[in-house]
This record gives sequence, C-alpha cells and structure tokens, in this order.
Amino acid sequence: MAEIGDISVSAYDIPTETPESDGTASWSKTTLVVVELEAGAWRGIGYTYADAASARVVRDTLAPVVQGLSPFDTRRIYAEACRAVRNHGRGGASAMAISALDVAVWDLKAKMLDLPLSRLLGMVRREVPAYGSGGFTSASESELAEQLGHWADQGFSSVKMKVGREPARDLDRVRAARKAIGRGCALFVDANGAYGRKQAIHMGLEFAEQGVSWFEEPVVKTDLDGLRLVRDAVPMEVTGGEYAYEPFDVLQLLPVLDVLQVDATRCGGITGFLDAHALAQAHHLPMSSHCAPALHVALGCALPAVRHIEWFLDHQRIERMLFEGAPEPDRGVLRPDLSRAGLGVTFRREDAERFGAQI
Repeated sequence: MAEIGDISVSAYDIPTETPESDGTASWSKTTLVVVELEAGAWRGIGYTYADAASARVVRDTLAPVVQGLSPFDTRRIYAEACRAVRNHGRGGASAMAISALDVAVWDLKAKMLDLPLSRLLGMVRREVPAYGSGGFTSASESELAEQLGHWADQGFSSVKMKVGREPARDLDRVRAARKAIGRGCALFVDANGAYGRKQAIHMGLEFAEQGVSWFEEPVVKTDLDGLRLVRDAVPMEVTGGEYAYEPFDVLQLLPVLDVLQVDATRCGGITGFLDAHALAQAHHLPMSSHCAPALHVALGCALPAVRHIEWFLDHQRIERMLFEGAPEPDRGVLRPDLSRAGLGVTFRREDAERFGAQI
C-alpha cells in the first residue's frame, strides 16, 4: 500500500470585502494554509485558517516525521505530529498545523478507499443544519439587519451576530437584528470574551428579552469560573470551545458550558474533532462546529452530538472562491456530495495564486 511521499504546503492572504471586527479583534484579511499529501497516485488536501507560521510548522517540523507512514494509520500520524511539536508548544500555530495535516491525511485515506469522508466515518444523518454567522461589530445597524434578514429569508433557522465592542450599543443592535429576522428565526450572539462577569450577566438578561437563545464566549475563554457563573445566571445557552486545541482544553470546558464548540482547523483536524466528540458524548453535552463549513459537513453528518455547523461569512466565501465542490446551503442545511471521495473539494490553485503569502 502506498505511503505518504511528497508533502507540500502553501499560504494565502485573502482580503475581506470590507474591514471587519468583533468584540475583541479587528481584521482585513484571512490567511488560508493548505497542506497537500501524495501517496502513489492519490493526493489528499487539508487546510486551516491560521497565520503563515502554521505553514512553516508543517513544512519544517511535521512533514519530516510523517513521510513514509501509511495514510491509513491516521492515529499514528496524529500522535507523531503531536510529539514533534512538544518543544514548540502544543496549542496555537502548532495545533492549527497539526489540524491541516490531519485533515489532509483523512482526505487522502478516504480517496484511496474511493469513499466520501462522511461514508468513511459512518453517517447518522444525510444533512446537517447550519446557522448564518456574521453580524460583525464593524457593520452598521442597517447592514446588520440586511445580512441577518437575508439569511433568515433563505431558510436558515438561526443566525449569529457579534457583540461586545461597544456594549452601550449592543442591545439596540440586537433589537435591530431581531426585527430583521422575525420571531421564527433563532438569534445567537457572540461576545468573543469581551465582557466582564457581571457585565455578561447583565447583558445576557437584556438579550434574553429579545429572544436570544445562544450566548457565545460571554467572558474570556480562560475564565472557567466566569463561564460557569454566567451559564448558571442567564436563561440562554452559554457556549464556547473554538480555542480548544487539545483534549485537555475540552475537558476543562465541559463542566462550564451548555454547548461545546470545536473547530477541526484548530483542535487537531478530524482526529481531534472525533476525540472532542467522544468527550462531549460521555458528558451528555451537545456540540456545534466552529467556522470552516466545508470541513465540518461530513463530521456534522457522522457524529450524533453535533447539533449544527457554522456558515461563517468569511470562510464560506473563501471556500466557494477557492475550492471546487464547496457546499452550498439549501434552506439552511448542508449535505455532503456523496459522489465525490474524501472531503469532496478540489483546491483551485490558479485562482488562489494571486493571494500567495511568503512562508
């Protein structure tokens, strides 16, 4: 059986259509790191949304330890990659590098078996709900209302907006969003850790009057006591987990959240997501995937704890721009293309070249 041979990695800086911000960060571009593996006649692809530093980790640290291994030994490759970054730090750029590599290995494995990834994992459903996600704090109230209202009109059953940059304006923005989407669509808010504990409780109670049912990262992600305090004080679900890089991070969050969010581009790829799902299942906690919808469709259809996936504005735009076969929502649900092996996407390298970044 063919072994992993050539490993190539590249990075691309894709500008946003307009400058964007949330409760704690501002940005004008998104960096896409792409990893491609060869094994005989087959080629697998994986990616993450990370700084180009993650591309260098793949090239200089991970590639030398996984070349020559069998693509079928996904767990071994994951373990070797984790060991390789021991002295570099397991989280952050290293975790995102491991994630992109792991996704590429699973894509390669599925292609060698001529199976869509969802079939290889074993499907529990043929489609997975998605929620429209954007509503950046950089948007005006009218822009916010137009964006979220459009998703509601398209059939999304829930939408999410950002809060926390200007707390004094947040309630008015939430009211504008609610008016735009009506009462038949669920409204989520994401503070990206911008609030203090008591401020988060106060805002959560105010948001609840507008029917907000999801409060993401109300306080900084490392404030576990604060997350528990807010969760127990507000009537909506408190969620988080997008920065869970390894199983221990997930374990810390399970007792303080209502819904665990995990991101396959950060948590160790498909393997890391499967581990997180096992922990969530053991604690009877539902899951939702964070960002990168094209990577999460198969996982959403294969794993019973996954409630829905995030149709994130920036990432769905990049995936539809640069990947042939990227999923399209149909009345708020996404379906894997069962006629295509692996992830079901093909990287449009020629289209991406103009965004190329130095690594």
